[in-house]
Amino acid sequence: MTTKLKNTLPALISAMLLALAYVQSAGAALPQSVKGEPVTSLAPLVEEASPAVVNIRVSQTITNRRSFSDDAFRRFFGLPDGGSGGGSSQEVASAGSGVIIDAKRGYILTNHHVVGDADKIQITLIDGTEHDAEMVGSDPATDIAVIKVEAEGLTEMAIGDSTSARVGDFVIAIGNPFGLGHTVTSGIISALGRTGISRDGYEDFIQTDASINPGNSGGALVNMNGELIGINSAIISRSGGNVGIGFAVPTEIASSIMNQILDFGEIRRGLLGVNIQTIDAEAAEALGNDIDNGALITGIQSDSAAELAGLQVGDIIVEVNGKKVDGGPELRNRIGLLRSGEQVNIKYVRDNNTLSTQAELGQAQSQMVLGEEIHPGLAGSVFAAAATSGESGIEIGEVLEGTPAAQRGLRTGDLITHVNRARVHDLQDLREIASRYDILFLNVRRGDRALMFQIR
Repeated sequence: MTTKLKNTLPALISAMLLALAYVQSAGAALPQSVKGEPVTSLAPLVEEASPAVVNIRVSQTITNRRSFSDDAFRRFFGLPDGGSGGGSSQEVASAGSGVIIDAKRGYILTNHHVVGDADKIQITLIDGTEHDAEMVGSDPATDIAVIKVEAEGLTEMAIGDSTSARVGDFVIAIGNPFGLGHTVTSGIISALGRTGISRDGYEDFIQTDASINPGNSGGALVNMNGELIGINSAIISRSGGNVGIGFAVPTEIASSIMNQILDFGEIRRGLLGVNIQTIDAEAAEALGNDIDNGALITGIQSDSAAELAGLQVGDIIVEVNGKKVDGGPELRNRIGLLRSGEQVNIKYVRDNNTLSTQAELGQAQSQMVLGEEIHPGLAGSVFAAAATSGESGIEIGEVLEGTPAAQRGLRTGDLITHVNRARVHDLQDLREIASRYDILFLNVRRGDRALMFQIR
């Protein structure tokens, strides 16, 4: 061995070790065992789980009152860049994924954003067989939908306990990225209980670094027992591709929404019956309470779950069912993910004393609709399909702080009576007007006051 080679060999070995370390860190390492057996490949697990995952193709006719200028919107539906849709219609197609959870009845779990507005839904099984599917029901707030197919020989996936998942657990994601068909990626659970991904929804996401890309939406996040623990729903990405930050709706939530759809044909979301705002340490001190944060009750509906539980205006809710509440959006999230009729344990602060109570959640008197489904300028608001006050108009059931609806001056409890000078009695009236105009002028009754707001 020459002197030159002797001098360069350590550097070469170091470079090779660094390269190997980089390759190993680029993806999750293989677990040492699955179900107590040594693992040399994930193939048996994949072969068992994959037949329960379907590719979904959706076709939809879009009548556009807005321009197709939203890049994410265009990418999802495969629309050309630039230009304006004006008032034209265009038929578009998109791809997603789904998971068979009841082979006998043909029920498939997927995302609302995959099938929610579809005119036609088709699924493709792993063997290439195609079937038409129909919508059973969906919930935009949690982004969960249930569709149904009439087919024989389906394979279902067992639903696992997402509450037992831990950060660091190995998982695999199965779906239809970029329309490529059944694709499997692996990773770990990176975090639990993620919120703030969508300002207007109810969230408690599982975060994973398993590669998730457009088209994976509605697919399966699977644990090492071959059980479904999440429905892959979203990614954080500047380019639209995977950067190792994906989110799945845990089966604890997806199963609850699915069961409500199948049992009642609707979502019966829990209702505490309070108006709230986030409070920090400085504001709490001004109210005589020594706490860092929480959800301040600013109003209580008559005969609501909150009133029956003994809560009062000025109380600060700091915990629900043992989980800390940092502010108003988090309280809304905690309650909104529960079912009406459920008993919840609430910890709150009153006059610097920490107290506890139990409330049986009520149910909104009517279906609640997210404002963003009607007009982008109304994002962050929630509408009641019928005014609970008994007056003719559209009642705003909730407005989240910092959202477009709040920035435009709308508040919880506002009653919309006219839109663009036309009398409105229900959400159908509002939808019809909003479909024709980019700018809305809302006449609102707030207590004894009459107000007008411009919504762009």
